[in-house]
Amino acid sequence: MDAGTSVSASAAYPRLVVAGPSGDSGKTLFSLALLLALKDRGVEVSPFKKGPDYIDAAWLSWASGRPARNLDTYLMGFPGCLSSFLRAASPAGVNLIEGNRGLFDGADARGTHSTAELAKTLQAPVLLLINAAKVTRTAAAWVLGCRHMDPGVRIGGIILNRVNGARHERILRDTIESTCAIPVLGALPDAARATLLPARHLGLVTPYEHPRLQELAADLRELLHRRTDVDRIITLATTAPPLAASPAPVPGLPDARGVRLGILRDSAFSFYYPENLEILESSGAELVPLSALTAGALPPDLDALYIGGGFPETHGAALSANRDFLTSLQAAAGRGLPVYAECGGLLLLSQAVRWQAGRYPMAGVFPFEVEVLSTPQGHGYVELAVDSPNPFFPQGLVIKGHEFHYSRIVGDYAPATGTCAVLRGVGCGQKRDGLVQGNVWASYTHIHALATPEWPRGLLTAAKLHAGKK
Repeated sequence: MDAGTSVSASAAYPRLVVAGPSGDSGKTLFSLALLLALKDRGVEVSPFKKGPDYIDAAWLSWASGRPARNLDTYLMGFPGCLSSFLRAASPAGVNLIEGNRGLFDGADARGTHSTAELAKTLQAPVLLLINAAKVTRTAAAWVLGCRHMDPGVRIGGIILNRVNGARHERILRDTIESTCAIPVLGALPDAARATLLPARHLGLVTPYEHPRLQELAADLRELLHRRTDVDRIITLATTAPPLAASPAPVPGLPDARGVRLGILRDSAFSFYYPENLEILESSGAELVPLSALTAGALPPDLDALYIGGGFPETHGAALSANRDFLTSLQAAAGRGLPVYAECGGLLLLSQAVRWQAGRYPMAGVFPFEVEVLSTPQGHGYVELAVDSPNPFFPQGLVIKGHEFHYSRIVGDYAPATGTCAVLRGVGCGQKRDGLVQGNVWASYTHIHALATPEWPRGLLTAAKLHAGKK
C-alpha cells in the first residue's frame, strides 16, 4: 500500500487481535512495531489493550499517537467492551487489539474472559505470535491446537518470533503453511526485549521514564523492516465483518460546569484510563493537570483531587523533597477537599513510603506507613461491597475493579476501618478496602468508569458539594 493511502471504508472498523499461545510471546514489542509501520504508511490506527493494564496501554498510546483503550470483559461485560470499541475505533483505519496472557487463558477452566472470547465478541481475526526459539515442526502443532481449540476463533496469520536464521525460518514457514493452511506473515529475530523495553516490578518501565524513545522507535521499525508483510496484515484486518451494533451512551452525569478537578499526572502518577478522564470532562468539569514532583502547592480553588496509580516509590526522594506540595495536600485534605486516590495515590497520602533501603516521608493524611516489597501483595480482579458511609459511593454498591501492588500497610493502623468488604482480592488487608479520612478516599482498587458509572457521579457530586461551601 502506498504511503498516504487509507484502508477502504467498505469494511467497517478493520481490526485484528494480536495474541500468543502464552504470555511473553512478544505481543507488546510486535504491536508497537506494527503500529509504527502502519503510521509510516499513512494508515490511521487505533490501539486497544485486552484486560486491566496501564503500562502496555501507555506504550500502545505512545506508538500510535492516540489514547489506547482497555477492553476488559470481566469489568465491563461483553456488550460493554463492544460498545467501548465502537466508541473509539477508527471506521476506516486499522484497529489493533493487543491480547493478554495466552489466547485461551481466562478466569476459569472454560477460558471465560480470555483474549479468544474478546476476539469472538469483536468478530476480529487473530494474528498469532509464536515463540519459535528452539523449535521447528512442533510450532505447527501449537498452531493446530489453537485452531482446533475453538473453531469460532479465526486465526488469520502467524508471526514467528525469536527466529534463528534463514534455515530456521524456512522450516517453520513451510511446516506451518503446509500443515495448518495459515499464512506466515512475518518472522522476527530475537529482539532482546529487556534491552528495548526494560522491566521492573509491576512490569515494563513506562514511556514517561524510558531514556531513549527516539532510538526505541528506530529499533522497532528496524525489527519489522523486510521481515513482516504489512500489506497482508492490513488486508487481514479488512476481512473482519462489519459491526452492526452502536455504542451505548455514557451514563448520565451531574452538570459539573464550573467545577475544577485536579489530576496528579506525571512520571510518578500515570495510571489513568482515558475514559475516566474523558467522562469527567464530558460533565463540564475542568480538569487541572498537576505534578506532585514540581508543583509548589495545590491550587487553592480546586473542588476535588484525583490521584491515580503509578510508581511513587521510584520517585520517593523527589516526592519527599517537595515538602511545600505535600504540606498543601495535607492541609487541603484537612479542610475537607474531596480526594480520590488509587494505589499509588494511597502511598502519597501515607505518613511515609519504605522502599529498598530508603524511607520517604509523604503527605501524612492517613496515620500509617507503607512498605514496598519484592513480591506482589495483591494481583488480580477485585470485588468490593460498600457497607459503610463514605464521600463517593452509595452503601450496598458492589464494585468490580482490579489491583496490582507490591506494597502493604505497616504499623498499628487497622485496615478494618475501611468502608468496603473485599469479596474478591486483597485490598488494604483484613478483607477491607476503601479507607476514608474526612472527604479523602484511598484504596488499592483501580476502577474503570465504564464499569462503575457510580464513580464519576460520586466524585463530581462531592466536588460540587465542596464548591458550594466555598
